[in-house]
Amino acid sequence: MDLDAVTSIALALALGLLVGIERGWTLRDQAAGSRFAGIRTYALLGLAGGLGGALQGAYPVLSGVLLAATAVLVVLGYWRSSRAQTAAPPSISGTASLVGLLTLACGFVAGAGDHALASAATGVMLLVLAMRHQLHDWIRQLDEREVLAIAHFALISLVILPLLPDTPMGPLDAWRPRQIWLVVVLVCGFSFLGYIAARRLGATKGTLATAAAGSMVSSTAVTAALAGRLRDGSGDPVVLNSAIALASAVMFMRVMVLVGALAPFAMVMLLSWAVPGMVVSLIGAWLIGRRTGGTAASPEQALPLRNPFALGPALLLALLVMVLSVAARWVLARYGDAGLATVLALSGMLDVDSAIITMGNLPGGTIDARLAALILMPPVLLNTLVKAGAAIGLAGWGKAWRGAAVLAASTLAALATLPMLLSAL
Repeated sequence: MDLDAVTSIALALALGLLVGIERGWTLRDQAAGSRFAGIRTYALLGLAGGLGGALQGAYPVLSGVLLAATAVLVVLGYWRSSRAQTAAPPSISGTASLVGLLTLACGFVAGAGDHALASAATGVMLLVLAMRHQLHDWIRQLDEREVLAIAHFALISLVILPLLPDTPMGPLDAWRPRQIWLVVVLVCGFSFLGYIAARRLGATKGTLATAAAGSMVSSTAVTAALAGRLRDGSGDPVVLNSAIALASAVMFMRVMVLVGALAPFAMVMLLSWAVPGMVVSLIGAWLIGRRTGGTAASPEQALPLRNPFALGPALLLALLVMVLSVAARWVLARYGDAGLATVLALSGMLDVDSAIITMGNLPGGTIDARLAALILMPPVLLNTLVKAGAAIGLAGWGKAWRGAAVLAASTLAALATLPMLLSAL
């Protein structure tokens, strides 16, 4: 007896039973005989798939006939159940038959020996089925702008991105179209997720939520907007200063995400100074914000929510990255690492993302991971100090000192790790 084959078939049966349990519980209130399939049917579908997968090598014809006949039975069963309900609107949904076919497919994959894929696919299917009410509620809450944003994001991420070449081209071979377009996808994704988070939380915590959401795209712009409101007195100074500190924390988080996605070779060393800066910013935001006693911002005080699909800023950032990539290649070849650090530091004072993405566009092995983390430190920390200065410059020391102090403290926390980074070189 082939123990591996028995194990695979048993897994296929177990996966079918899991699907049957979920379906049986979800449809437990339906009248007897009105359901398309129950726990036994789904278990047998998994078993049939498992047998088909286990037999495909030795008996391919038998395996094909078994799978095809089972699939036909699923379709016929759904058809008969639907036609039987002529007196009332049909209650049999297409979900039942589709789940049956997917259970058959997962059983086949398990029977063929790919246990991990079969288990993962079944787990995802069960999660989607179990989240039926949550998904329906989420759909009902969407407005037209959000539906369009989802469609646009699907276009740029699932259609355009895979079609772009990932080979160097352009001046000094500085451009990789797929990697540059990934910048657009990431920025639009940050923008959309931030918009949804802020909108779902509502105006009750609007200032903090929208500041965090906006910082997923530009913490500099958010800090300037908050400082302007501090200057005008159009909001609680405590909440606004807390939001400035929170925006800085989100910036550090975004830096880590971008480095992990675009320059992963520098990730470990970057964490050594980015995490302290983020933690200090979060602690500062909490220390400032706790004085509000949970007071909510009114709808009038909340920052306005922008377009959920920020394609314009994303395209501008991609264009900036293209220019900086060429400049960085030229400076690196002519002046070495010191020149590259200067270019990235100057560009990062106003836009940290451009410095990180430019680093990610450099050829593999150009610079050491520790040196890369050191080169990325000046643009991030200079940007943090620029935001502190902008807050004080726009709102005045008396109104913005708490938020600016947190930004300065986060910079010092990151700089405290500098001796360790230098000693590692």
